[in-house]
Amino acid sequence: MRNTYLITFILLFISVYTFGQKIIPLNQRIPLDKSVLIDTLDNGLTYYIKENKEPQQRAELYLVVKAGSLQETENQQGLAHFTEHMAFNGTKNFPKNELIDYLQKAGIRFGADLNAYTGFDQTVYQLPLPTDDDELLESGFKILSDWASAITFDDTQIESERGVVIEEERQRGKNVNDRFNKKIIPVLLEGSKYADRIPIGKTEIIQNFDKDTLRAFYNKWYVPHLQGVLVVGDFDKEKIKTYINKYFSKLKSTSTFLKPKKYRIPDNIQPKIKIVTDSEFPYSVISVLYKHPSKTLKTSADLIDAIKKAAINSMFSARIQELIEKGDAPFLNASASYSSFQGGIGDLDAFSIQVVAKEASKIKLAIEGIMSEVNSMIKFGFKETEWERIKKSFLNSITNSYHEKDKISSKVFINQYLNHFLKGESIISMDYSYTFYSDNLELISVNDLNKMVKTWVSESNQIILLKGAEKDKEILPSELELKEWVNNSNNNIIDYVDDIIDEPLLDIENLNGNITSVKEQKQTKSTEIKLVNGVRVILKSTDFKNDEILFSGFSSGGVSLANKNDVASAKLADNIINSSGVGKFSATQLQKMLSGKTLGVTPYIGMYSEGIKGFSNNNDIETTLQLVHLYMTQPRVDSIVFKTLKNNYKVAIEGKSSNPISVFQDTINYVMKGKGAWAKDLDIVDLEKINLKDVEQFYRERFADASQFTFIFTGSFKKDSLIPLIVKYLGSLPSDEENEKYRDVGIKPLSGKIAKNVYKGLEDKATVVLSYHDVFNFSEKNALVLSALKATLENNLLERLREKESGVYSPSVNLSLVQIPRPYYSFSISFNCATNRVDDLIRATKEEIQNLKNKGLDEDDLLKFNNQKIRQHQLNLRKNSYWLNYFQSVVLYKKDINLITKFDERIDNLKIQEINKKAKKYLNPNNITQLVLYPEMLEELE
Repeated sequence: MRNTYLITFILLFISVYTFGQKIIPLNQRIPLDKSVLIDTLDNGLTYYIKENKEPQQRAELYLVVKAGSLQETENQQGLAHFTEHMAFNGTKNFPKNELIDYLQKAGIRFGADLNAYTGFDQTVYQLPLPTDDDELLESGFKILSDWASAITFDDTQIESERGVVIEEERQRGKNVNDRFNKKIIPVLLEGSKYADRIPIGKTEIIQNFDKDTLRAFYNKWYVPHLQGVLVVGDFDKEKIKTYINKYFSKLKSTSTFLKPKKYRIPDNIQPKIKIVTDSEFPYSVISVLYKHPSKTLKTSADLIDAIKKAAINSMFSARIQELIEKGDAPFLNASASYSSFQGGIGDLDAFSIQVVAKEASKIKLAIEGIMSEVNSMIKFGFKETEWERIKKSFLNSITNSYHEKDKISSKVFINQYLNHFLKGESIISMDYSYTFYSDNLELISVNDLNKMVKTWVSESNQIILLKGAEKDKEILPSELELKEWVNNSNNNIIDYVDDIIDEPLLDIENLNGNITSVKEQKQTKSTEIKLVNGVRVILKSTDFKNDEILFSGFSSGGVSLANKNDVASAKLADNIINSSGVGKFSATQLQKMLSGKTLGVTPYIGMYSEGIKGFSNNNDIETTLQLVHLYMTQPRVDSIVFKTLKNNYKVAIEGKSSNPISVFQDTINYVMKGKGAWAKDLDIVDLEKINLKDVEQFYRERFADASQFTFIFTGSFKKDSLIPLIVKYLGSLPSDEENEKYRDVGIKPLSGKIAKNVYKGLEDKATVVLSYHDVFNFSEKNALVLSALKATLENNLLERLREKESGVYSPSVNLSLVQIPRPYYSFSISFNCATNRVDDLIRATKEEIQNLKNKGLDEDDLLKFNNQKIRQHQLNLRKNSYWLNYFQSVVLYKKDINLITKFDERIDNLKIQEINKKAKKYLNPNNITQLVLYPEMLEELE
């Protein structure tokens, strides 16, 4: 009997985590969030249903299949992903492309809303729908059911889709990162099935697989017991349950015993080392990874461990950033964190370190620098002051989340349910999280963190990677040297010193202001205030979030007002000032002082305006306004920060010449902006002209006159509480009423018909940009007409270039409407393709543009555009950021403040005849640009 008691006592003792006199039960399962209904149909299909009010009248519908590329046979490589593509190319109830057409007419955007992805062991389909249309909502479950069991795999559609999948690989790959990955991934995943089952598959299989092989994969793995339906949104739960039973209960499994095999990535006792170079890579980047077994988050102990890891990540990242800001870092940049290994595969985590050397000859210094910081962390540990700041931040973050628990987006819950279905992770309610953090965070000591971090680094399960420039190949270290530098950087390790200023942020004595006028805007439910110093303030109180305030203050001017010789200094002024801190605080000291607060304040200087933008909650809005006051009256310039930023810019500029996209972008910028001092990007010559005195002077000039500024506040504030603070901190800003205005500095596209080929790069990959642009009379109606043309052209090009030509994965049409300094529009059509298809696809694109000019929109085109615009507008009206941007545009472009209330009316007034008439004008401009990026090997053939 005594032995039984002893065993019981031991089991009890080892099942708790002891902190002084308090304990946290380690083996206690995290309770399941009771607000979600989880059940399983008789056929094995699992479903999740949760009622959620944000966004209103919307639902997220997901179909999840526990099968991906790992389930492919040798002759099926890439077919899990191909199956996902075929889901949009015809199902039982929606043949061919009728599915996309049907949803677009209902206001759902292909790609932006309707989408899917394939991983190693999962395939996920997402379908967001409005819930104010019962027929449409029910159709969503019919669509998910079709994806689950009734994809048609039409022979013609399969043949057509081969080219699309090949082009997806070309668009996402065929670049330096892709070439590196092909050399590095075999090292990272060596000895595992993962290395042989990259989801995109093999090109030769995609081009030649037998159609029945594709169908065999679908029939084997798309079975109910491996599928989950996840539904979260603003609806009645019982109605959704009825739909799930109606459309999924009759699905049958071919074998309920079929389960995907679990695969792992083997350990490596000795370090793995790989050095790779490429002619298009300008830097030297070293990565060090230490693999660790991952643990599914299920118990309170798991949650404690997750909190500790997050805390260590935050504290160490802060140390690295502080080192860089002080100018003491022997590297250009660095980062380190404990997280999932390669996105969470193989049931592994990793402590990953990455460092960028200042140049190839200084790789050893960079490695020794970052490893010294790692070894210092392990040897000396963290300070109580560091942990206290992180605790404040964590408690502040969880408190903010708790206060917003009824405003959480449905997608947040979807992601939780995905992890529960796929990995068995707990679904943690916000109430539980808040209570757990509140009760247990103080029980974690800094010693607990210091013990944990000592387990993160060892030579077993270590992988060391070096990515470098081909031109530096001769001076790069050997694998043995690399290993020695990483694992023997134990010299000159010093303890961290926490630099803190314990002083008030701002002397708030003698800060006074007054209101001269108040005007209520009834239609927009906003208030406009004028302060005695000329500052204009627009306030809109909302209930979209429980404790969120967004703000923006701005005035006309910007870099356009700089003297020609000072343009380079003007362009970098905001970045240098913002990185230097403010008032008496350096950037690092400021960050430490603000720990545990919810706020962000960022000054900026654009080409035609300058301003300050940010966010806060109600508790911290006074501190936020103090920072605004400081940035406008006491900017700080730090010579060390200035030197560091200049060096970073120099490295980036020098590296551009080896990057094909950067070279091509320079050409695009020249054609679309011109090449004056204000239009062109900074080069090395410009960089050398910048001096700190000019930077500070230009910044001060731009913010010296508050009378030119308008401030906008949107969010969950009480006007009676906010207005006195605005009066105090904004009303006391200096002003001289100079009434400055931006200048036209000649930034505009080159006129006429321009065609230019750029030759840069190694792969069979071309990038095409076609631009149609011209000046026009700006009006809200003309802007809508152009938007309708853009949306229709994008749909037409998707159908033509992707579905019919099978030559492009995702053609893009971008519409730019510029009002300052003069109104002009630009349609930019861009896509990637094979080099031998460029001429055919450009010709096809121009044919579609000509067809749109000749035939115009039809009723279906207008229906799709109108419904998508209305659906998006409904969502936007519940966002503080949307209202903030709206009021800013009202002020900058002198619009009617009530324009937003007439949105539906403007949509209803759009007439096909008027759109089609203007299509002939807008799609037949005087200025047309055709730019193509080819690989350099083709230049010799020209």
